[in-house]
Parts: sequence; C-alpha cells; structure tokens
Amino acid sequence: MQSQRKAVALISGGLDSLLAARVIQEQGVHVEGINFFTGFCVEGHTHAIRKKDRARPKRNNALWVAEQLGIKLHIVDIIEEYKQIVFNPKHGYGANLNPCLDCKIFMVQKAREWIEEHGFDFIITGEVVGQRPKSQRADTMPLVARESGAEDLLLRPLCAKNLPETKPEREGWVDRERLYDFSGRSRKPQMALARQFGFEDYAQPAGGCCFLTDKQYSVKLADLWQARGERQYELDDIMLLKVGRHIRPAPHFKLIVGREEGENLFLEGYRKQFIHLKTLSHPGPLVLVDGVASETDLQLAARITARYSQGRDADQVEVEIVRPGEAPYPLLVAPLPPGELPKEWLL
Repeated sequence: MQSQRKAVALISGGLDSLLAARVIQEQGVHVEGINFFTGFCVEGHTHAIRKKDRARPKRNNALWVAEQLGIKLHIVDIIEEYKQIVFNPKHGYGANLNPCLDCKIFMVQKAREWIEEHGFDFIITGEVVGQRPKSQRADTMPLVARESGAEDLLLRPLCAKNLPETKPEREGWVDRERLYDFSGRSRKPQMALARQFGFEDYAQPAGGCCFLTDKQYSVKLADLWQARGERQYELDDIMLLKVGRHIRPAPHFKLIVGREEGENLFLEGYRKQFIHLKTLSHPGPLVLVDGVASETDLQLAARITARYSQGRDADQVEVEIVRPGEAPYPLLVAPLPPGELPKEWLL
C-alpha cells in the first residue's frame, strides 16, 4: 500500500492559507504548517499596545490557524537571511518597501529546502491568480515556482484549475477536480468556502500582516536607512518603527513620542538604550531620542516633549532628561507652539 502523502502549507495567518491547507486535508493528505518569522509581522504586538486596538484579538494568527486546522506549525526564524531580500530585491519593491515577489520566492525556496530535509512530498500556498498586483499575477506565479526551485511540487489549491497540472495532481496524490479556480481580487469565493468549512472567525485581508506594505512604515524605514547611512536594521528597530509618533528635527537625531499609556509603557523598556525625556510638572509622554543629540538638540526635544504634554498651553513645563548611565536633570522650557513644528519633521 502507498503511504500517506505529506505536504507542508505556508501559513501566514490569513484566510487563504487556512483554506488552502483545509482543501488538501480534505483529500486525506497529512498537512503540517510552516510560518517564516521575518520580524515585520508583529500585528498582535501592536494590538496589545494601543488602546484603539484593544478590542482586536491579541493572537499570533498563524498559530491560531494551525489550531483551527488541528495541525503542527513550524515557526522558522529567518530575520537575518531575510534582510538581503529587503535590502536588494531582485524584482524590486511594490508600492512601498515591500519586496513581495522576492519574498514569495524566498519563502517557497525555504519551504522546498524544508520538505527535502523532513521527507515531505509537496508544498501548499494560498495564492490566487490576480489577487496581488506583484506576486500573484499569471506571469509571476510560474516565476515563483521556477526561481524557488519548487517547480511542480508547488500546489496552489485555491486556483489550481487556472494553472498547469502539478506533480501532486498528475501522480494522483490529490484530485484536481476537488481543487478550485478562484481568480481576481474579490474574496467572496473564499468567504463562501470558509462558511462551507465552518470557519467563522479569521483574520481579515489587509495586505497580510507585513508592515512593509504600509506607506508610513516604509517612510520611517527609509528615513532610518538615510539617517544611518546604510541599509541595516535590527529587531528592535522594526518594533520601534511601529510605535509612537516619529519626529526628525535634524538629520542626526529623531524623537519617538509615546501617543498613549500603552505606548509609553512599551517605550519604558528602551530607557537604558536611549536618551529619554518625560514631563514632571504635567502628565505627558515618554520620549526616546534616537541618534546623537547635543544640549541644544535636547532643549528642542524638551520643548517638543512639552508640546505633546498636558502642559502644552502653559508658559513653562518641567521636563526631565536622562542620559543612559547618568543622573537625570530637570529643564524648564516653553512648549513648542504647533506652528513651529514643521510638517516635514513628522514621519
């Protein structure tokens, strides 16, 4: 008797990967999931911090999908390897700093390496022809299969009938007639299939959870690279770019201003790494100084800190400045008037 076939599904945490894995499960194939951690998918983290997001689920959607499917999920850290995809995407960026096509090729390549190491037969993704403007077009989907080295071991169950047969279909590991022909940007077919399978709660589609697709996030990342004179980042950089109000008064330093209690508490964790400011005379934000700031720079930073405090209309506000490893010292400043905060400083 032929042994049960095994497939690994790329699980992003979204609806498409959930459905693709279930479609193949329904055909008696043993499915496990794989999720590649780049550092840019930190949606649950921001939901936990910001007050306006507190009603949203605080969960790792990939783990949640695996739980719904009843499958094992392998989370693979690719932060360091992924940097080269972000820095130098062969196929360029999307609308922002999102290297979507190179990203898909890289992840399918890593999945191909994984199935070879673990004795699995083929790879599943939730891709749909025409759904994404760069990585899921009729002309780029064959490119992903070819450049990743997966070739015809890459099966896209949701749109397989729009594509040439793959090895799992030809060999009878799966029944092509039980696969789908979804296409285009509409999610109505997927939502109908979700209802058919009994899935009622799932992550809403919004460009995935990759912050590189977000315009403002990309602006901040580009600013970080320009300020440092090189394309580099660490995990802390990725996290901090999504938290607070970012203000760059000068090329050599910027401020990260907490916008609410949750962000202030999060920024507290970085006090030992950055010069930081907080108001003493009035309730206000915690502010980190990223860069090398002179005393004149810190006086301006103090005025900006006062501007975002409840003392914004006061004649003077007392601000405490703390350099890592040094004693804090207070400074009395006049809050910076809104009209003196140029728009080009705001990232």
